[in-house]
Amino acid sequence: MSTVAIRPGAPALVCVFAVTRTPPDDAALAATTGHEEGGPLRVLRADGLCLVVQDVPAALFDEQALGERLNRPADLERCARAHHRGVEAAGGRGRSVVPLPMATLYRSDRTAQQAFAPRRAVLETLLDRLQDRTEWAVKVHAAEQAAPAPPAGTGTDAGPRPAAGGRAYLSRVSARRRDRQDAHERTRAAAEAVDAELRRYAVAATRHRPQSERLTGRRAPQLLNAAYLVADAGSAAFTRALSRLTAEGPSGEVRIEASGPWVPYSFARWDEEPDPAQPDSVQPDPAHPDPAQQEARA
Repeated sequence: MSTVAIRPGAPALVCVFAVTRTPPDDAALAATTGHEEGGPLRVLRADGLCLVVQDVPAALFDEQALGERLNRPADLERCARAHHRGVEAAGGRGRSVVPLPMATLYRSDRTAQQAFAPRRAVLETLLDRLQDRTEWAVKVHAAEQAAPAPPAGTGTDAGPRPAAGGRAYLSRVSARRRDRQDAHERTRAAAEAVDAELRRYAVAATRHRPQSERLTGRRAPQLLNAAYLVADAGSAAFTRALSRLTAEGPSGEVRIEASGPWVPYSFARWDEEPDPAQPDSVQPDPAHPDPAQQEARA
């Protein structure tokens, strides 16, 4: 899809995809389509840092318009993919990059520079930390089991039972409840074992909130939704461990899904720890509310 130029004279916002130390190749930026409605990707310098940005029309990216668009699944996916393309262009050829939350918007080049320049020390530290490292996403689900057949004599057509039969029935119900609890504890332990093993080969790890069954499309619950920061030098050992675990899952209790390597989105939270050397630093002033700033992975 080609990039649609902004109408001359129309109000525009500056969308920032990522931060690097050195600018990407002009050819790489020219070959990358960011948001289809915006102009070409370009580099904006901020006190020694390089921001990969794009001018986008305010009519489509201001607070109200963007909020409406991100509530539509198709538009949300398009924005997420556009954001990921911009981040990948910034981090090409092994360049260390700090990816920003999706739709990080400023009202002008100057306000973007004011937001990032005072944070240079924090960003430099992050760029050092993320150099030659990538992210792997791992999700662990309980293995889906067929529903057990009800014990003989417990169907809905069974007639009244004598007291002894009622006690036996309640005993069976209690035993099934204990079995379910035991199975749940085993799968939790298996998921924890996966996490503990993968952490041995990672520089850092973090957990995200498990996704609901509606989002995963599985009947079994998601037990672990984790991300691992892996050094390039240790990637072979990490992937071997992952392959070994994925083959069956510990004792067959769980199923493991993995994807990567990715740009390390989960480990690029530059806005959480202010630089103590810059107590008066200007905070980002996005042109939309926080809910729209979603970290995206295509």
